[in-house]
Amino acid sequence: MTDTLDNWETICSVDTLVDGTGVCALHNGEQVAIFKVRGELYALSNYDPFGKANVLSRGLIGSEQDTIYIASPLYKQRFSLSTGACLDDPETTIQQYQVRAHQDKVQLKV
Repeated sequence: MTDTLDNWETICSVDTLVDGTGVCALHNGEQVAIFKVRGELYALSNYDPFGKANVLSRGLIGSEQDTIYIASPLYKQRFSLSTGACLDDPETTIQQYQVRAHQDKVQLKV
């Protein structure tokens, strides 16, 4: 689905997402990795700048202290799901997207 409502694009049903995993969606021509962790939604670029591939939606979710992260399936660099900051290289950050659940739909800010 790609209905636009008040600058939000509907991506899928919330029920489509399995807690603790990620999916990839096309949003404004970019691959976006969307994660549902402990009932919360997160959205980051799917592009791994170290492995130079769109793979982060298939990464491993973990946490360290208060930070929930996604570890790349390629070289295992960890990115904060909240900010996109790389926990292993402070100079690297990937794009973070605004995401919400609205009327049982996952939506990304346009």
